[in-house]
Amino acid sequence: MGAGAMTTGACAQDTAPDGPGPNLVLEIGGSVQGEVVIDLLPDVAPKAAERLEELAEKGEYNDVVFHRVIDGFMAQTGDVQFGKRGSSQISMAGMGGSTEPDLPAEFSNRKFVRGIVGMARSQNPDSANSQFFIMFADAPHLNGQYTVVGHVVKGMDIVDQIKKGDSAKNGLVDEPDYIVSAKVEK
Repeated sequence: MGAGAMTTGACAQDTAPDGPGPNLVLEIGGSVQGEVVIDLLPDVAPKAAERLEELAEKGEYNDVVFHRVIDGFMAQTGDVQFGKRGSSQISMAGMGGSTEPDLPAEFSNRKFVRGIVGMARSQNPDSANSQFFIMFADAPHLNGQYTVVGHVVKGMDIVDQIKKGDSAKNGLVDEPDYIVSAKVEK
């Protein structure tokens, strides 16, 4: 995607209309600070949207790091098992989930474009749990392969500033930014 297209996409996604929600509101901390609002899409991915809502309401996402951030691609977070700041198991961030069972894939015709939020998973399509990622740019190769659970309606400028990881280490981030708190607004 050319620079001009990226700029146009950025403007369009940054002002994406807020749907019926619920909204997942993330307070981001670390090298960047601010609020990111994600419009969850229960009509597209009911089980995944319910899971994110449930974990946020329990405070599970508080202090969870953005463990994998690849410039020009996406920022991944949500490992409530191993991804908490200060955890002795932080080196395993990205390998865990929650105490809830894995979710079935909820593939849709929604495209992975800038600002889309998808559920992270292993090679098994039915292995999404608590981790999710926010797209920096369009990634058509993900279409129909991952569950689209929401889209950013406010704060893409904050997402863009999340500390990037080492490309030689698949986006692993040293001293990563994190979710200070997550709440649900209906």
